[in-house]
Amino acid sequence: MIYLDNQATTPLAPEARESMLPWLGGPETTGYGNPHSAHRLGRQAEAAVDIAREQVAALFPVGGTVIFTGSATEALNIALRGSDRGRGDKRIAVSAIEHSAVLNTALALDPDCAVLPVGADGLVDPQVGLPDDLGVLAVMQVNNEIGTIQPVADLAERARAAGALVVCDAVQSAGKMPVADADLIAITGHKLYGPKGVGALWIRDGIALDPVITGGGQEAGIRSGTLSPALCAGLGAAVKLSLETQDEDEAHVAALWDRAREMLARWTLNGSAAHRYKGNLNVRRDGIDVARLMSDARQVCFSAGSACASEARKPSRVLGALGLTVEQAKSSIRIGFGRYTTMDELEEGLGLILAAAEAQG
Repeated sequence: MIYLDNQATTPLAPEARESMLPWLGGPETTGYGNPHSAHRLGRQAEAAVDIAREQVAALFPVGGTVIFTGSATEALNIALRGSDRGRGDKRIAVSAIEHSAVLNTALALDPDCAVLPVGADGLVDPQVGLPDDLGVLAVMQVNNEIGTIQPVADLAERARAAGALVVCDAVQSAGKMPVADADLIAITGHKLYGPKGVGALWIRDGIALDPVITGGGQEAGIRSGTLSPALCAGLGAAVKLSLETQDEDEAHVAALWDRAREMLARWTLNGSAAHRYKGNLNVRRDGIDVARLMSDARQVCFSAGSACASEARKPSRVLGALGLTVEQAKSSIRIGFGRYTTMDELEEGLGLILAAAEAQG
């Protein structure tokens, strides 16, 4: 099996796995303490969480707090639902290609939410019109389906000038590039070679959030629930490794991108070639039956869109926002590669995809 779907999830880094083992909590160990307990085992577990929090905080600007969550979806809900800036007479604005965790939450909070269009290149115009009564702007750094890098800094500057908060989904960018400047930033472990089931929200100093669920308020009074020291440790180790290997990872991914573009020269790139994370290659070939392609090249793990929306069986709304027709969206595939993808794997996997495509005529 050849894995080319790194936007859906990434393999767990061996270093992250090793950091988790002492805290998985078997009876023969002492790593099963509740990190919120006052006794010795609890303090040991709390210390592991504190170390992980410091490791994760290294991703972000100084002057903020990291709280652990169960996922980026939870983190984004806390950011959007916990802020009072998008309530009452204040508006929420989001890009048209936001992840459903942002778009659906924003629409639930503000049915008149302003949806900012993108061009054929998959980018929001930095001078796009913003609502006069803007309270919250949410723009992702790297899109999960097409890999385009949004002009977050330019948009954030305008939003802050209007007195709005800036929320950024940095799920696909964290650990791969410097995280965008925003007021509330969400990440998740399994998109940067960490474990599933853990994410984090960075909150800039001075920003107050209401809890989305009530309980013990273990995380800064904002997020309740017992933390998993193992998951926190895994996320912390993954972040630490990503920061140490960022330049090496970037060069490796760029080399894979160049080779993939050569092999898929007859396919049309979806989204900007210049403003994107190169581990995400979204391409189309008119007339291709993607369902049949995935069946015929079943030895290769790749995607026809976002894994988070794969059960919907609908054409990608992200590709639709670029102006693609339904037929063009349905003939598009996403290839995702990263740190642990070898050149041989990439070439073999793309060779199988190309052979399956050619068999369709």
